[in-house]
Amino acid sequence: MRTDDFNYDLPPELIAQHPAERRDQARMMVLDRAAQTWAHRCVSDLPDYLRPHDLLVLNNTRVIPARIFGHKPSGGRVEFLFLEETEPDTWLVLMRASRRPKPGTQVMLGQHGAAVEILEEGEFGRAKVRVISDQPFLHILEQDGIAPLPPYISRDYSSEQDTPEDRARYQTIYASQPGAVAAPTAGLHFTPELLDQLAARGVELTEVTLPVGIGTFRPVSVDRVEDHVMDEERYEITEAAAQAIESTRKHGGRITAVGSTSVRTLETVAARPEGFGAGTGRSALFITPPYPFRLVDVMLTNFHLPKSTLLMMVCALAGREFMLEAYREAVRNKYRFFSYGDCMLIL
Repeated sequence: MRTDDFNYDLPPELIAQHPAERRDQARMMVLDRAAQTWAHRCVSDLPDYLRPHDLLVLNNTRVIPARIFGHKPSGGRVEFLFLEETEPDTWLVLMRASRRPKPGTQVMLGQHGAAVEILEEGEFGRAKVRVISDQPFLHILEQDGIAPLPPYISRDYSSEQDTPEDRARYQTIYASQPGAVAAPTAGLHFTPELLDQLAARGVELTEVTLPVGIGTFRPVSVDRVEDHVMDEERYEITEAAAQAIESTRKHGGRITAVGSTSVRTLETVAARPEGFGAGTGRSALFITPPYPFRLVDVMLTNFHLPKSTLLMMVCALAGREFMLEAYREAVRNKYRFFSYGDCMLIL
């Protein structure tokens, strides 16, 4: 397959720059794969489409304020995006500066006495650093870091601070496991009231963990889809979650994955040689058409970038031609796209 087969035209003004006023008031395009039809609804209508004994699978990862600014001994500003702690006090980062500091350089961070030493330079802006701090580094990030919004959301970081809106809304209400550098954005639409309504309808809930990494959003830069390599991301499925999923399957309920990261987690574990069950690991699963989904029956997801791995995933679930026509319909109806935008329910 060619990467260009997953392209569509998107007017820039449809890229959402701010979230909906209420999380559950975002629009929701409902796709019926069997009938090859769609309907225009609202997230608050989600209970109308789920049944008793269906299982909603949420990714409970918590976004850390992973973007932080530092200053070199010369005074020059350095921007870091902390991606993953690979061993104690050692982090893989993205680093941006007018002149990148060399290995051995120490860069001061924020206002609370933390610093990093550059250990290694890597490709595509990556580097490995050692954190120097008297406090736990996650505490430093909470004090001095910024919500790691994707680049298509425009913000002025001249003050080296984020906004209260972004700190609060670029996070799901059920986030509990810190480590993500991007939000599992389909989950941003849920409110406590909506979860209560689903529970009252008999819909079960369970959680998995996949700390969203930068690889989820890395552009596909090759001409052939098959030549793209996904970055690995950590995942965990607890024994309680595994039992809930197996019970749902046994009793004929549907597995409804909230977001692409929940899909990747479920399908990665289902594809293991030993079969589905609780466990931890790292996923490099790249879902493209045709893909034999083993667990996921229904998916709630935001609208994704042209030629992205996430668009390829939803095309694998719903069919490429049907999905791209639905995207064109969404453009015609001025849906709001990407992380702070509207969503799609694929039945």
